[in-house]
Amino acid sequence: MANNSAVTSAREFGATSTTDDVLSGINLRGKRILVTGVSAGLGVETARALAAHGAYVVGAARDLAKAETATAQVRKDVAPDGGCFELIELDLANLKSVRAGADRLLAKGELFDVVIANAGVMATPFGHTADGFETQFGTNHLGHFVLVNRIASLIRDGGRLISLSSSGHRYSNVDLEDPNFERTTYDPFVAYGRSKTANILFAVAFDKRHRDRGVRAAAVHPGGIQTELARHVASQIQKIVDQMNQQLAAEGKGPFQWKTIPQGAATSVWAGVVAPADEIGGQYCENCHVGRIVPDDVTISAISEGVRGYALDSKNAEALWKKSEELVRESF
Repeated sequence: MANNSAVTSAREFGATSTTDDVLSGINLRGKRILVTGVSAGLGVETARALAAHGAYVVGAARDLAKAETATAQVRKDVAPDGGCFELIELDLANLKSVRAGADRLLAKGELFDVVIANAGVMATPFGHTADGFETQFGTNHLGHFVLVNRIASLIRDGGRLISLSSSGHRYSNVDLEDPNFERTTYDPFVAYGRSKTANILFAVAFDKRHRDRGVRAAAVHPGGIQTELARHVASQIQKIVDQMNQQLAAEGKGPFQWKTIPQGAATSVWAGVVAPADEIGGQYCENCHVGRIVPDDVTISAISEGVRGYALDSKNAEALWKKSEELVRESF
């Protein structure tokens, strides 16, 4: 990946860059990349773009039948000179499934250059995973926490972990005293915020643990994209966008622009195989660049740029790691 980075580091990418823009001129032949959540939206496009540029992509999905249909274009676009795509079954909301999937990968023993923890749910009604965890925290964070740590030995020296977060992390810090809303009134967006903050903190802690062998981890925010992820809260999101547009108009700016799916997946691809590793390691990235920390007392909309300091705080990251190990009853 270093050679590719040298070629592309001087090029500027931004909010409107697509996966094909950031991968222009890059040959990923010989790279093996794991992408979770390849049954819709960003995961499908991420897998497509990587395979189209020669990577061997392993896509993980809960519903294999749905994923088979959704990834038809991925197979069509596979590069003839080395690209490949295969599916594996993995349900992040069920740790038995996660562990079984990890065991299958370990048994094969084939190394990955990049793991992109893309799968997730958003602002779901209150519920629990198969293991009794609040749905969003259990699926978005704990499922990936167990999967990635179990297969950490398969990430090649010099490889990368990309953890998909969101600007929605600004809705809430993690709550390690009440992660399952047993004493807190459930709010779908607060729960989403907690899980997305956890995705960033996991990248911070994983990066710290593995950078000695050149493995770097980063969190990415794909941007505001209209996918099936928001199916539970479409009307509420429209209200948020309307409020944003009023605010932007008052500032003399144009209205908020949704990203296309290829634009949304661009930051995952950029951070995974294009950006210099030392630039993105332990960081939060958005619009194909490293995000800046915005102080907690600065009121900003849910979709504008910036990361809250609590999401990059190393002590917070270590506390979450310890709590996560307690919850899943497994030490890493």
